[in-house]
Amino acid sequence: MRHLKQGRRFNRTSAHRGAMFANMACALIKHEQITTTLPKAKDLRPVIEKLVTHAKNGKGSLHARRLAISQIKDAAMVSKLFDVLGPRYATRPGGYVRVLKAGRRYGDNAPMAVIEFVDRDTAAKGQDSGPTETADTES
Repeated sequence: MRHLKQGRRFNRTSAHRGAMFANMACALIKHEQITTTLPKAKDLRPVIEKLVTHAKNGKGSLHARRLAISQIKDAAMVSKLFDVLGPRYATRPGGYVRVLKAGRRYGDNAPMAVIEFVDRDTAAKGQDSGPTETADTES
């Protein structure tokens, strides 16, 4: 019996699950919108909500930054979290992200979802996501 056991296991060890949510949180902070399966998006929501609350209430304190770094392990994303996202949601009492259903995946019919920040920056989507073709590479 799994009484009082919160969260899904996703057929992963606890270390793998923690790393998966850390990577997904980094991607969400970087791009401000990601597409994943619906159960993963639903379980990622409290992780992101707690990180944004640390950024909002910590007001740049070293302790709050260290708590965030211990979770997502990417200093650049922690700085974006505290410098951009924390002040953006300073007056909002909660509910920083939304989960939208996005149909089913073609290969295995898994339910998909889009998880995004509520007042997101649309220019952040796809930013630094891989090599891009520039004028130097064409000539």
